[in-house]
Amino acid sequence: MKFWRSPAARTGASVAIATGLYGVSFGALGVTSGLDVWQTMALSLLLFSGGSQFAFIGVLAGGGSGGAALGSAALLGIRNAVYGMQLNALLRPRGWLRLGAAHVTIDESMATASAQTDPAEQKRAFWVTGIGIFLLWNVFTALGALLGNAIGDPKAWGLDGAAVAAFLALLWPRLKSREPEAIAVACAVVTVIVVPFVPPGIPVLVAAVVAAVWGLFGVGRADEGLEPDVEPHEASPS
Repeated sequence: MKFWRSPAARTGASVAIATGLYGVSFGALGVTSGLDVWQTMALSLLLFSGGSQFAFIGVLAGGGSGGAALGSAALLGIRNAVYGMQLNALLRPRGWLRLGAAHVTIDESMATASAQTDPAEQKRAFWVTGIGIFLLWNVFTALGALLGNAIGDPKAWGLDGAAVAAFLALLWPRLKSREPEAIAVACAVVTVIVVPFVPPGIPVLVAAVVAAVWGLFGVGRADEGLEPDVEPHEASPS
């Protein structure tokens, strides 16, 4: 099909496949954290924000209250509201598409769309990535939840760090100066160190705190070192 000849569409599909597969880790962690299969699947269907979902079940697994779990998830979800404002100006969806666009506005759809320079390619990248990840994430969440205990203890595998590693792989080709690279490395190292010692979801929060502290006390502009005109294939995780 002509549509799939688009570099943005192909990139979006590859990112969707690579990211959607991590839904199996969330499904498995969800049921081992005390949720049932339907509750775990509902989180992926309705919340649909990987970091927020891992934070939610991480707090529950650690014995926290539902309110604390929601607070942690909301803290990580704030970034999606910022993405939404940027993408609304970039894509200008109309009518019911605004609701759909809001639901599939995540790190990966934002990154792949903003990596394009042509407006038509930006739209293709956003929708292919967002819808593709939504479908695959939910399918693999269900698979992970159903398999559940059959695959052993997923916490021992360090699967909570997988989502961070996936987004780092997506972001890394866009980093063109030392400071952003250093921030990414610092977050990755801290995540690897804390994964064995804290509940699932908490490493994502720790990485966010590291980046925020660096941003507050570091030097240089926040956007310095990001390459805005990235070829579509460069944004795809490998």
